[in-house]
Amino acid sequence: MHKQTRDVIVVGFALFAMFLGAGNLIFPPSLGFITGDNWILAMFGFLLTGVGMPLLGIIAVSRAGGTVDHLANKVNPVFAKILGAMIMLAIGPLLAIPRTGATTFEIGIQPLFPEVSSILVSIIFFSITLFFSLNPTNVVDKIGKVLTPCLLIVLGIIIYKGVTAPLGLPVTTNLGQTFSIGFTEGYQTMDALGSVILAGIVISSIVQRGYTNTKDQIKLTIQAGLIAAIGLGVVYGGLIYLGATASGLFTTDTTKSQLIIGITQELLGSFGTVALAISVSLACLTTSIGLTATAGEYFNKLSNGRLSYKSIVIATVVFSGVFANIGVEKIVRLAIPILVTLYPIVIVLIVMNIFDVYIPRKSAYPGAVFGALIVSLFDALSTVGIEFSYITNLIARLPLANQGFGWLIPAVVGTMVTMIFIKPRQKQHL
Repeated sequence: MHKQTRDVIVVGFALFAMFLGAGNLIFPPSLGFITGDNWILAMFGFLLTGVGMPLLGIIAVSRAGGTVDHLANKVNPVFAKILGAMIMLAIGPLLAIPRTGATTFEIGIQPLFPEVSSILVSIIFFSITLFFSLNPTNVVDKIGKVLTPCLLIVLGIIIYKGVTAPLGLPVTTNLGQTFSIGFTEGYQTMDALGSVILAGIVISSIVQRGYTNTKDQIKLTIQAGLIAAIGLGVVYGGLIYLGATASGLFTTDTTKSQLIIGITQELLGSFGTVALAISVSLACLTTSIGLTATAGEYFNKLSNGRLSYKSIVIATVVFSGVFANIGVEKIVRLAIPILVTLYPIVIVLIVMNIFDVYIPRKSAYPGAVFGALIVSLFDALSTVGIEFSYITNLIARLPLANQGFGWLIPAVVGTMVTMIFIKPRQKQHL
């Protein structure tokens, strides 16, 4: 096999493993379950934010310069630092890391050992996370290389069995706006947010493999991203279909964790439940270790060393360990306002950076971000029950607002306004 082809495949599968994150497996079946016979339209929405946007994020960052700072600096350098920190907090100690611990308990431990305390599981889970985060070794990498194929095999068997011998027919839900439901549910994967952070890791890996030319780096990054996107699309699409076929088997109050366990039990019996429990638990653990180490390195660098890597890692593990005990469902609900705020901004930056050569004035960037941010902030407040009736009604009248894209037109208007009224600085000639 040609070296470049081999490198693309290796990096592509590594990127796929980073994005997959065992905690993400709970969302596709749940989406199929609630949308029933409308699962196909919901799937397209989910794949757009859960697969398409992460791929575009990798491409955008690689073209912008290789880091989230390069992606957002065109708005403002301080804004870029704040956005990067917010994203790292979201995919780190605030949401994603606690969710790995909660998912391990609900899918990996509780079905096999119902009497075990979630607190005990959190202590053990995050103690292991702390040990490997403070003592980096290639053990975790080696385990990850074994775990990802194992998890894929288990998922492949579940999806194959569910497709060839469906659990039932998708129920008629008469649910409207299923595309936008899928689109916003895809926020919960946090893959588009993660892509603007992980892109730097991918590019560094490519450079270490001997590709020093920028064009080669971008080319390989795009190719590796396509491999990851295809893998994610197959897994997510299959799980959404399984959820749809199970929509008549479970009650509407079934939690996301209970649903995937129930589907696996129906398809593969107790063996499938045990296999899923083991593979998900170990995959969540490696994800937790990787994200904790990434958070430690990121905030250590952001603070110019004033915050030590060790103190950041310890704080991350302690907070995540406590927060994990509120359970997956509550973590998911708490994530909604944060993700509703961040995602439109990140989507705007990703799209604009991809088409940067066609944007004549860089003053377009702050206008677009500000326009999207105004709407996303009020949308986020609405998700927690805080509404300003006049503004809420005004946003509701915006084109595409009912589909979840109320921020789009303000972003476009903001782009046009700042391009027209903010003139580029003229270079002074001596």
